[in-house]
Amino acid sequence: MSQTRLKILTYNIHKGFNITNRKYVLPRIREIIQTTGADLAFLQEIHGEHSVQWASTLDLPDATQYEYLADQMWPHFAYGKNAIYDSGHHGNAILSKYPFLQWENLNVSLLKRASRSLLHGVFEVIPGSTPIHVICVHLDQIQMLRLGQLKRLVQRIGDSVPDNSPLIVAGDFNDWRGRASRFLLAEAGLQEVFQTLHGHHAMTYPSGWPFLPLDRIYFRHINLLNCQSISGRPWHTVSDHMPLYAEFELQ
Repeated sequence: MSQTRLKILTYNIHKGFNITNRKYVLPRIREIIQTTGADLAFLQEIHGEHSVQWASTLDLPDATQYEYLADQMWPHFAYGKNAIYDSGHHGNAILSKYPFLQWENLNVSLLKRASRSLLHGVFEVIPGSTPIHVICVHLDQIQMLRLGQLKRLVQRIGDSVPDNSPLIVAGDFNDWRGRASRFLLAEAGLQEVFQTLHGHHAMTYPSGWPFLPLDRIYFRHINLLNCQSISGRPWHTVSDHMPLYAEFELQ
């Protein structure tokens, strides 16, 4: 039976600014995320469009942030708006070494003034095998709204992900109390990688002195091999979040 390892990275890139929000560090972010060797990168707070004036002030490349980060390492990518404002919009992106069979972005915001979404992609990593489903998320900071978005996530999984398909859900859950993990395990059979291997969630925020477990990687019907929170230099000098990394085995 054919087997392959699947390397996953999830990272809130803080729109390309460092932890103090004063320095634009997207070129550095591109450089260091490539060192992880990830097959799939789940990114949050990534700009899809910005005003010409804002771009010229920072001397930005003509490409979108997700195209710029994808570079030559991830030839396939998908982007979904998550916040819209006068100067542009930002959201979630999935960068992939594998072509998408399909992808869709779903607005799960409960308020008109805000926008939260689920970016759902499907891949055939091993030719002829069961497709793998992946969902990139960035949930609300307000608990009541976050619970509503978690319910929409579970609904999406129930409606669109076959029961036997490998599934990975990753991103910034803004869930410092750990309630999302109990809910997702009970309602969708999802396990969290760090909780599974180490008995606790990884502390990822703020990057300079992380003490809140905001970022997660959940999975089901796929073999978890290892996971780590990537810390130290240069990671804590760029975004305000620390990235998470996990390896899985597909059969």
